[in-house]
Amino acid sequence: MIIEIRKAGFRNKGAELMLLAVVARLRAAYPEATLTMVPSAPNGSQPFAKLTALGFYPKASLNRRGIEFGDAAGLIPGRLRRRYGLVLDREVDVVIDTAGFAYSDQWGIESTLELSRATRRWRRHGTKVILMPQSFGPFSDRAIRTAILHAVDNADLVMPRDSTSYRYVTEVTGQREYIRQYPDFTNLIEGIVPDGFETKDLGVAIVPNFRMLDKTGEASSGKYLPFMTGCARRLIELGARPYMLVHEGIDDGRLAVRISEASGGIPIVKEDDPLKIKGILGASLAVVASRYHALVSALSQGVPAVATGWSHKYTELFEDYGFPEGVLSIDDEAGRIDAMMDRLIDAEANKEITAQLLQSSARLKSLSEEMWATVQSVIDGRRN
Repeated sequence: MIIEIRKAGFRNKGAELMLLAVVARLRAAYPEATLTMVPSAPNGSQPFAKLTALGFYPKASLNRRGIEFGDAAGLIPGRLRRRYGLVLDREVDVVIDTAGFAYSDQWGIESTLELSRATRRWRRHGTKVILMPQSFGPFSDRAIRTAILHAVDNADLVMPRDSTSYRYVTEVTGQREYIRQYPDFTNLIEGIVPDGFETKDLGVAIVPNFRMLDKTGEASSGKYLPFMTGCARRLIELGARPYMLVHEGIDDGRLAVRISEASGGIPIVKEDDPLKIKGILGASLAVVASRYHALVSALSQGVPAVATGWSHKYTELFEDYGFPEGVLSIDDEAGRIDAMMDRLIDAEANKEITAQLLQSSARLKSLSEEMWATVQSVIDGRRN
């Protein structure tokens, strides 16, 4: 059996965490399966060396204007293709899509249209298509609505990870038995606390997100740096030992420097391993973040967290964990923001929030286990 994992990879730590979670489960359930992935994304985020280190075979792919020409590699003699492990699109038995958040008005039509065309092609090949738990929508653009409808028509399992995403999908497609809501599945993967990480020096992790600048309007983006700086300064006043944690690449790193400098020069922590980032978040007293998977990593480990975000996925995540008041707006008054920072580090309040989060986390992890059973039933040709 050949299984392709798509839309995961190394472009950001959330995507890499999803990749590691999927690989671990598939290798445990299907140790003889061949895993494949397109090795070179246009932005260079899928380096061949990293894929081969994880045991992936490269998939031949050449996509131009939404049309896949990768099967032209079939002209290469089979013996030569097998020598280099090159997989053709038509040879794939199962596609696992781990986009996270790509199919929405907010990201434009390109990704949704590409998915629509690909699922029709896979349907002709007899390939099973599974869209892992992810955020969807909104779909107000007519062309995007048509594209997501065709994609769902040709999929075998579609899993919105929150109620708003479920509603956005089913408003277009209608309710279907194979559209099932499940939470983000990285809640099951364990973090690793790196050697040398000292909780006595680093208390509250502040995780910035450059998307708060380019995915919000001009009025909102201009308020983001003052908001995060205000959180940091209040935590300094409270003796909470705040530090910047860079969850993604260069843009987040630059933003971390700006927030650090504006708040008096708090430490900046950078870590390349997503499992160690999750370990660091799990060892922190609390977290203030705008990166979705940083928040999942914190909440799933019972670490009190506060978010400000740019889409419905943030509010839905905190609803799932029973802590909706943890989502702040950059338009909130300073008094409310300060009060939430106070609550995060107050010993009794922190303990109460942790208890609530761990209770919710146990329920959500059980749902993630149920999700994997559903995925395996589809792969095996069964339906739960």
